[in-house]
Amino acid sequence: MTNDNLLPQMAEIWQQTLNWQPTVQQQEQFQRLYELILEGNLQLNLTRITDPLEFWEKHLWDSLRGITTQMQFIPSLQAGASVIDIGTGAGFPGIPVALAVPNCTVTLLDSTRKKITFLDKVLTELTLTNTKTLIGRAEEIGQQLQQRQTYDIALIRAVGTASVCAEYALPLLKQSGLAIIYRGNWTENETTALENAVNQLGGVIESIEAFTTPLSESIRHCLYLRKVAPTSASFPRTVGLPSQKPL
Repeated sequence: MTNDNLLPQMAEIWQQTLNWQPTVQQQEQFQRLYELILEGNLQLNLTRITDPLEFWEKHLWDSLRGITTQMQFIPSLQAGASVIDIGTGAGFPGIPVALAVPNCTVTLLDSTRKKITFLDKVLTELTLTNTKTLIGRAEEIGQQLQQRQTYDIALIRAVGTASVCAEYALPLLKQSGLAIIYRGNWTENETTALENAVNQLGGVIESIEAFTTPLSESIRHCLYLRKVAPTSASFPRTVGLPSQKPL
């Protein structure tokens, strides 16, 4: 690879912001992931973010910041949690999470077959044995008995409004499971609307974290929803309905 396509190491920033840094092997895997996505982008519209620094911040750092609270990765993840990444697209945040926390198992869910085929290739190339792919719409997967209430953590980034994300995520979680919704901007009004939706789905808003990205200093948010009661069998609603008529 040319120097133009070398990811920065950023060991100090990793350490200061997440109290973690990648091993040599993880750094190599991040680099290979980047190269595979640049190659995949030639055929598929995977990401507009191709600059090495931007890729590092918006795809790698951002993915791992979402699973970090009190300067450590969420303890259940390290204890071997089962994770689903809903609408994974090019594999974010699921692949960086699987690389950084090898104890957990990650399922990458997407409805686009071409993207899933691409991700299967990526997982083989990175020899990621704790990760698998699943093709389907979140509304349908959430009604399948073998998927419903089976995950400890659901990750969802850049997929619809927060209440739509909650409707996709909470049915898939076990009791006391955690949904992590990655957002850019966030307002108090949105919190009120989300509370109403989450309440209907058997969840509570555990916390909302605002943070600043280390390079571009953009404001980002992560919403942490805890499942405290079973989700009614009527959720998720049929394909398209959650986004057309949000709770």
